[in-house]
Amino acid sequence: MFKKMKIGLGLTLLFALAFVYKRSRPPGCLFSCERSPEPFLTERDVMSRESGIIFVETTDRLEPPPLVSCSVESAARIHPDKPIRFFMKGLNNNTSLDSESMPAALSSLSAMKNVFLLPLQTEAFFEDTPLLSWYRKANPAQERYWLIVTSDASRLALVWKYGGIYMDTDVISIKPILLENFLTAEDFQWSSSGIFGFSRHHKFMWDCMEDFVQNYRGDIWGYQGPRLLTRRLKALCPVTTFHNVEDVNCQNISYLHPQRFYPIPCAQWHRYFEVWEKSPEFNNSYALHLWNHMNREHKRVVAGSNTLVENLFKTYCPTTYKVLIQGPDGSGP
Repeated sequence: MFKKMKIGLGLTLLFALAFVYKRSRPPGCLFSCERSPEPFLTERDVMSRESGIIFVETTDRLEPPPLVSCSVESAARIHPDKPIRFFMKGLNNNTSLDSESMPAALSSLSAMKNVFLLPLQTEAFFEDTPLLSWYRKANPAQERYWLIVTSDASRLALVWKYGGIYMDTDVISIKPILLENFLTAEDFQWSSSGIFGFSRHHKFMWDCMEDFVQNYRGDIWGYQGPRLLTRRLKALCPVTTFHNVEDVNCQNISYLHPQRFYPIPCAQWHRYFEVWEKSPEFNNSYALHLWNHMNREHKRVVAGSNTLVENLFKTYCPTTYKVLIQGPDGSGP
């Protein structure tokens, strides 16, 4: 009897240890699986997760500048329950980024639990979309704005395939976005391609990809971006103006007032780099587009300058501010 009790207790202990061990392993693994050392997910991993926020880097750089890092970090902090996907052309499935070789910005971002670094596999993402034939026929050497148009195409395909919110990498998030299908007004004339969001396989995104190919003009700045989205929006309903700061509904697509993301207009982009007597509250905004393409003077965020952009960094991307702006000794680079 005593022997049977010992055997029973031993089996119970064994199963308990096996249960604890299995709970510590990755899903589907018991004894043979090891955790992947790669800091980014595969396409299959992405497909299995709910829609989140998408950023795209179409250059090969693996050292994001401070504004890019701030954009991703602020989105992750403002949307802690959403996956933040940063697709980077410089990454691939053979890229090895360990703690010693990883650039400071990527190291800080990858440490955030809801930020995922992924390779931008452009042609693979264009599969089963109207964009694939265009991409295979294109000659990058003859394209005036190749990086821009590939970015324009990639954001359409990614939102179509996975759903979620696309943001440019010069957008600082300040308030959660609780909308699903929306476009944003850059001003009272153009719809922006810098921030928009749609559910997976939304017809509007498919129509945009078809228009991208059928009416392609890569030699005109913005023709495949803001002008394309504006054309498609106007094809649905005659959106011409806003009343006060209210948004507009267009066939179940929300068209958001310029105050939501562009409270400081394009022509006044330099105000972000100025000292304000009283800091604006941006009560009507979800995020702020900093118009980086206008910053041809390469104005920087300077520690201790008390500019609007420095205060935004301190508030919404404090890790980026500490690591990339203040530096190790806290005095700036």
